[in-house]
Amino acid sequence: MNALTNYLYMFGYGIAGAITMSVALALLVKVWSWVTPIDDWEEIRKGNIAVAIVLAAVIIGCSLVVALAIMPT
Repeated sequence: MNALTNYLYMFGYGIAGAITMSVALALLVKVWSWVTPIDDWEEIRKGNIAVAIVLAAVIIGCSLVVALAIMPT
C-alpha cells in the first residue's frame, strides 16, 4: 500500500507542477506582450515570423532557467 501512496503523491506533484508551469508561462507571455512596444499576437497573425521566433526564444529561455533551477546536482 505504501508504493501506491507514493505513486499517487508523485502523480499529484506532477499535475501540480504542470499546472503551475502553464500558469507561469501564460504570465510570462502576458508580461512580454505588455513590455514590448508592438502587439505581438497581431504581428504573428499577419505572418511576421521574426516576432514568433523571438517569442519562442523567450519561452524557451524561461523554461531553461526553470529546468536548470530544479535539476538535481
